[in-house]
Amino acid sequence: MAGPDPDELLAVVDRFPKPPESDRFDRADDLLDGTYSAIANSWYPELQRYAAAYADGDILREAVLEHVESVPSFRLAEGATPLTRRREALVSAAETLDSVAAVSTWYEDLWSLLADTPRSLGRLERLLHGFGYAAAHVLFLGASSPDEVVRRLRWAYRTVGVRIDSTGSRAGTERTTFTCPYRNVAAGTCGNRWLCHEKLDRVDDGYVTYLGERGIDYQRPRGCADSEQCYSSVARDGPRQWWPRTPPGAVEGDP
Repeated sequence: MAGPDPDELLAVVDRFPKPPESDRFDRADDLLDGTYSAIANSWYPELQRYAAAYADGDILREAVLEHVESVPSFRLAEGATPLTRRREALVSAAETLDSVAAVSTWYEDLWSLLADTPRSLGRLERLLHGFGYAAAHVLFLGASSPDEVVRRLRWAYRTVGVRIDSTGSRAGTERTTFTCPYRNVAAGTCGNRWLCHEKLDRVDDGYVTYLGERGIDYQRPRGCADSEQCYSSVARDGPRQWWPRTPPGAVEGDP
């Protein structure tokens, strides 16, 4: 099964900085619009369930990563525009409660453990990523806007037999909902959606790399863990700062 060592994942999950029962936590959580308590009370118990299911071999790494990326967040920028008051609130929360900064460190460790890195990919996965990156030079040649990119991306989906179920555009983001015909291939041996996620998504990662170098944010297929359908999105790339992904120290002293 592709992904991190189950025991290492469980150990990292267990290191979550649980909020203390104190007035300091209440003040810090209020500054963060209740984000810390939402993480601790709702999102984290589900993370424990996902990590245990992964350790038992019941779900793929991709399902855990998708949950990790859905963490409740405290937004610190609107596109390239910093949200000054919210940045100040994060710094104040960190000064009130040490574990606010600790959550950022823990989250980065967790995300890094689950996300793909060149060293974590096997030979086949590296080849698929390289193929996707090379193919992107042809597929997206001359495409410089999200709507141009997504039209070609949908063509590529259809070419390999993916059924486009719906499309939409909102606030500059182009979203595509689709059904992958390969979702049950080798499911009995390797797990549901193994071919779609652990293998074919490496080609999409090549697209992500190519488009990211050109200022386009392609979010490869998501939402597949509990549904027959998946979705992907394309938008202009830009700074996306939010806590816990962005630590308090990264915004302290910023305008």
